[in-house]
Amino acid sequence: MRPVLIKGAGVVGLVTAYELARRGIDVDVVERSEGIGAGASWFAGGMLAPWCERESADEKVERVGATAIEWWKAALPGKVAQEGTLVVAAARDTRELDRFATRTTGYRWLDADQIAELEPDLAGRFSRALYFPREAHLDPREALSSLRDTLMAMGVRFHFGQATDATISHRFGWRIDCTGRARLPDDAALRGVRGEMLYLRTGDIQLSRPVRFLHPRHSIYVVPRRQGLFMVGATMIESETCGPIAARSLMELLNAAYALHPAFGEAEITETGTGVRPAYPDNLPRITRSGSTFCVNGLYRHGFLLSPALAHDVAERLLNPNHQSEFHDEP
Repeated sequence: MRPVLIKGAGVVGLVTAYELARRGIDVDVVERSEGIGAGASWFAGGMLAPWCERESADEKVERVGATAIEWWKAALPGKVAQEGTLVVAAARDTRELDRFATRTTGYRWLDADQIAELEPDLAGRFSRALYFPREAHLDPREALSSLRDTLMAMGVRFHFGQATDATISHRFGWRIDCTGRARLPDDAALRGVRGEMLYLRTGDIQLSRPVRFLHPRHSIYVVPRRQGLFMVGATMIESETCGPIAARSLMELLNAAYALHPAFGEAEITETGTGVRPAYPDNLPRITRSGSTFCVNGLYRHGFLLSPALAHDVAERLLNPNHQSEFHDEP
C-alpha cells in the first residue's frame, strides 16, 4: 500500500497514525501548528468514562467507548489509572444523583463511610454517591506527548508548522483528515461546542480518581493530575468562538470546585483554557469519504474515548474496502 498522509496531530490524528503504523502502513502526519497541543485535545479531561457518559450520550458512546480503556492501556503502558469515577452531589441536589442513576449502568451506591474509605479527603462531605469502578482516566497532555514519541519510534514522520500537504502530497495514496474544528467552514453539518476549563494546584486535598459534582445548572468534574494539580471542567457552550475563558464560566467552575471541597478556595489557579470541539447534530462522530480522502470528525467531547474505535475502522477500511462500521457515513 502507498503511504498514508494524516492531517492533524490531535488525539484522533495520533491514534489513527498508531492504528495504521502498527499494521505496517507507512504514515506521515502534517500539522499546521509547531507541535502537538494546539487543539481541543490539549484541554481535555482525559476521562475514559463510557458508563458515566451514557447519562447524556447515545448508547454507542457507552458500548464503543468501553473498548477504549484497554486500547489506551496497551498503547501507553503505565499511563492509564483505572480507579473508577465517583459521582456526588450537594445535600440539596441529591435528586440529581437519582436522575443520573436512572440514565446509567455499571455503578454501585456508596454511603458516607464507603465514600470516606474511597476518598478520605471527602469524608463527611457527602452522605451517598455513585461509584463506577471500571472507568479510568489519563493525563491528555502526557498521553499525546507519549503517543507522539511512540509513533516516531515506529517510523511515523511528523511535519509540524506546515499548513498544507502540497510539498509532499505526491507520495500518498490516501489522506485522512483529522483536523477537527478546522473543518467547520467546509462541513455544513458540523457545529462548534466551546469548552472551558482551568487547572488548580493545592496540597490540601488529594483525590485518587475523577469526581463528578452534579448540579442542576452547572455540573463539573475534577480530575487529579500529578503534584497537587487538578483539572476542573468543563463548560459546554454552543459557540465557535475561541478566546479566553468567560468570567461567568470561571466563577461557576470555581464555585463548584469550592462546593466539592473548601480547600479549592485556597488553591492556585495555574491555567485556564478553552477549546472548540466539532460536533454533528446527533453528537456522534462520522467517518466520511471523498475520493481518496477520509474525514474523521465530530467527536464532540469524546475524543479520547471514541478515537480508538474510529481509528480502527479507518485502518480496516483501507485494508479491506468492504469493511463497514456504524460510524461510516458515505454517499
